[in-house]
Amino acid sequence: MIRPASRALTAWLLLAPAMTFLFVFTHWPALASLMESFMSTARPRRPSRFVGMDNYQQALSDPVFWKSLTNNLWFALGTIPASIALALLMAIWVNDRLPGRTFARMAYFTPTILPMIAVANIWLFFFTPQYGLIEQIASALGLPSHNWLGSGDTALGAVIMVAIWKEAGFFMIFYLAALQAISPVLAEAANLEGASRWTYFRRVQFPLLMPTTLFVLINAVINAFRMVDHIIVMTRGGPDNATALLMFYIYQVGFNFWDTAYAAALTTILIVMLALIALLQYGWLERRVHYQ
Repeated sequence: MIRPASRALTAWLLLAPAMTFLFVFTHWPALASLMESFMSTARPRRPSRFVGMDNYQQALSDPVFWKSLTNNLWFALGTIPASIALALLMAIWVNDRLPGRTFARMAYFTPTILPMIAVANIWLFFFTPQYGLIEQIASALGLPSHNWLGSGDTALGAVIMVAIWKEAGFFMIFYLAALQAISPVLAEAANLEGASRWTYFRRVQFPLLMPTTLFVLINAVINAFRMVDHIIVMTRGGPDNATALLMFYIYQVGFNFWDTAYAAALTTILIVMLALIALLQYGWLERRVHYQ
């Protein structure tokens, strides 16, 4: 018989590799960023020194930071509900017995497996003034030409459209797996009771999909605040910081302006924001989650 101490030791040894990777690549970088945020950036003739809350005070008075944060909130508001709703709609559609169901699933999931740099370049062709696909369609319809990525009024909306197209197929996979896990007996019982398709979805399917919705929502929030690669390719934050998201601004501060301490402070602010949002999501949605 295995002693409790030996069993506990075996369990900790099995967990040790995963815990080591988690600490080295997740917890330690976050802790290091927190510590560096209270220091100044080292220069060739000026070593790093403790500055307290100076970097955070700089963020409070930084108009570009507030502009990036505002853009990111609008970006999240535009991408999260739309991508989740579209993913759920696509999952319900391809879960039915329709002709070409496998092809439809593959088509919906294809944008997810494409690298974001490739996706950004594809959509750059769509948005190119005068020559892009959207401009060609607009010209055929007699509509005026427009620089979608060069105008402050439409640049963020164009970037939001790309993000929705990219992420909806990824979230669809989770919803599709959850739909296939629902017992078909429930659908048969709903048919016997004369429930409509909408009633069955609202009263049966959607409540059972709440665990998946919680998981997808948390991932959607994280993705909305860590978007940087297709911003670099498509707009570089322009025009006039109209598409500068918070992670892109952190990248600029850290690697273009080489102010690593201020970038660490901005990173800490972002981590705290995401942690608070995650707590609110769990606190609000956990009571509405129904586990089978």
